Amino acid sequence: MSSIAVIQFPGSNTERETLMACRRVGLNPVEFLWNESTEKLMQFDGYVIVGGFSYEDRSRAGIIAALDPIIKQVKLEAEKGKPVLGICNGAQILVESGLVPGLQGYSIGMALTDNKRVKKGSVVGVGYYNTWANLQSSIPSDRCAFTLHLKTGEWINVPLAHGEGRFIIPEELLKKMIANNQTVYRYCDDNGNIIDEFPTNPNGSMYNLAAVCNAAGNVMAIMPHPERTSNGDVIFSSMKEFIETGNPVKEATLSFEQPHYEVTEYNTNGSSTQWIIDTIIADNEASSVQSALRRLGYDISIKRQTHWEMTIDGKKRQVLQKINDTGELYNSNKELISTIQRGKNTASFLVRQKEDMIGRSKFESLTRRFEINEISQLKRGVIWNVIVNSGNFETILNQVLDTHILFNPLSHECYRIN
Repeated sequence: MSSIAVIQFPGSNTERETLMACRRVGLNPVEFLWNESTEKLMQFDGYVIVGGFSYEDRSRAGIIAALDPIIKQVKLEAEKGKPVLGICNGAQILVESGLVPGLQGYSIGMALTDNKRVKKGSVVGVGYYNTWANLQSSIPSDRCAFTLHLKTGEWINVPLAHGEGRFIIPEELLKKMIANNQTVYRYCDDNGNIIDEFPTNPNGSMYNLAAVCNAAGNVMAIMPHPERTSNGDVIFSSMKEFIETGNPVKEATLSFEQPHYEVTEYNTNGSSTQWIIDTIIADNEASSVQSALRRLGYDISIKRQTHWEMTIDGKKRQVLQKINDTGELYNSNKELISTIQRGKNTASFLVRQKEDMIGRSKFESLTRRFEINEISQLKRGVIWNVIVNSGNFETILNQVLDTHILFNPLSHECYRIN
């Protein structure tokens, strides 16, 4: 019986359902914790990185787990042709580690970012969302380790539950992935029609993508939860057959030159107002990012702040007071308006979503619900203050940015605040 390592990180929570799904199709699943000896992974025939909230999705979903040592071993095992399935948070980990789409050197080729639920031009919701979704197989059955038991065009109905499940891929790379049959599962309606609008597309993913695989076809990142229903058993039974037939990976390659992202200086609109929000309570998100970077050998400290930039027409002071009174932009019980942190050997980076759904939602709430019509623009971001305790200041900063722990260049913009 094929043994499957069910890999769990701090915050994982779907291991039970995954164990049950594996057993239903005749696989032998074994729970495997992130801090166990990585050499033990070599004894398994395949791997499932389960869903949940690894490291509480701090910084963004999947990135801290993607930097853990165990992922290096998973890459080595995948290179042997063994199947690797990442479900929901596991999918986010595969994307942030570069295991999918599988570019040379595991460079980052895509992002899984904030859900985008828009209907008829209005935001109908942001953040975490759960529902049932139809996943249509859009590639030949034998192209991927997890589609062997579905015909092209067939679909399954499975649960979905996530806050950052929207696939973003550069257009040129997406075209190559489509031609390469790496766009494995796509969201469709009850008649099998692929409609790029909510609710058929539940999170705004490009090309209605629900799952993608690497070029070899043995690694797949899937956002919905096939393990939570017997409807999804075909994915696990396909994995079983793939192992039993000797891991028949495809001789396919994927090449794409991602331009190096240049961090530019932040320049405000002269008429705009900035609110810098500090937390009164301990910031666990900053602490987790700091701990992850220190494990990588960087002697740094991290402080995090929320950044709002707004353009206001009319009497600014009165309008700002009205915005403050709504409580929409910060929680006065645990946050306060502050200033950007300054200090020796400190650099501040403003990170924003390229498509700022939270800012857009807050703008619509302030203008429509609270009828504060003097706001013409509202943007949300996060300021990461990096304090370099030892080492060459600029060298360390560049190395920290290259880990991508602060931002994914495909889904975010990053500016240096001077």
